[in-house]
Amino acid sequence: MILAVMADLMFSVQIIDQAKKLGLTVQFVKDEETAFGKLKSLPVQVVIFDLNYAAANPVGLLHRMKSDAETKRIDTVGFISHVQVELKRQAEEAGCDVVVARSAFAQKLPEILGRYAGNETATLS
Repeated sequence: MILAVMADLMFSVQIIDQAKKLGLTVQFVKDEETAFGKLKSLPVQVVIFDLNYAAANPVGLLHRMKSDAETKRIDTVGFISHVQVELKRQAEEAGCDVVVARSAFAQKLPEILGRYAGNETATLS
């Protein structure tokens, strides 16, 4: 299962379409508390963050999940505007496994999600 922390309609549609093609389930959340609750209660394989979505406090959620024994091993992918170097650094320091520019995320989405299709134990490398 994919958990997506975002409100961006364009990326949401792309994620839904690609997940369907691969037979993956995706849930979207728009706030930190709901996201953390789902991380604790569902078999989440990867969390996708729109790091620009300040309403969900993505860096804070990354810190929280990477500090928790139950959620720290869940893969994380964040996308961001390529000019936001400081936010990228903060996300990486918080434990985000992969941080890519928005354009690269759109291009690499099939590859990113493909790692989890039919594989409950896939991890990013």
